[in-house]
Amino acid sequence: MSLRDGGRLLCIGDVHGCAAELEVLLRAIAPAQADRLVFLGDYVDRGTESRATLDLLLELREKLPRAVFLRGNHEEMMLAYLGFGGDGAEIFLRAGGAATLASYGLDVRASGAPSADEIRRRFPAAHLEFLSGALRLHYEDGPYLFVHAGVRPGRSLDRQEPRDLLWIREEFLTAEHGLAQTVVFGHTPLREVWFQPHRKIGLDTGCVFGGRLSALDLTEGVLHQVRRGVGRVESRSVGEELLPR
Repeated sequence: MSLRDGGRLLCIGDVHGCAAELEVLLRAIAPAQADRLVFLGDYVDRGTESRATLDLLLELREKLPRAVFLRGNHEEMMLAYLGFGGDGAEIFLRAGGAATLASYGLDVRASGAPSADEIRRRFPAAHLEFLSGALRLHYEDGPYLFVHAGVRPGRSLDRQEPRDLLWIREEFLTAEHGLAQTVVFGHTPLREVWFQPHRKIGLDTGCVFGGRLSALDLTEGVLHQVRRGVGRVESRSVGEELLPR
């Protein structure tokens, strides 16, 4: 497929503070203003460069007005911890949030759990605005539906619960979802991109765990990947795997 104005439809999986790998990947795919670049969420936690990742995303937001940023469950946890509502505040720190706070100069091990007020004082206002106001739960583009975690099988999109879009796993992975679109999702780390026959594409390839950060060009049918700690991108055609089955 292609966008009406000739741009590409691109999607990037879970980053988790792997800012260096994201920079390498972006240089390789070189998104232009006509392109639609979709991020699947989980920009923060676990990796060491969450702050640098958000800085990079904010730069992209200025340069690429058509970019789409989805919310992941890790952004949900952090926002809940900071008092913005949502789920997961109680597990934020042990689910990788301590690494995020360290990137902002907050050492949880030395000082204990900081208060929400203290964290908000350390976070740039632009980061808080982006996390609390700019992230979407889903995005539709032609035959593709982009979500962070998946969908509840058997329900139309307008009947999906936000918690499922952010957190669902086995119920989605093990069943046909029943929607007409191909669901492109992250959340569940995989050894390789999962092109599932029943209209699913799993794009979290576990960069922060020593795997790869993946970008999928859905227009040209090309997969671009950079391995953790490696400064080069490997690309291959996946056009056949994108065809309806």
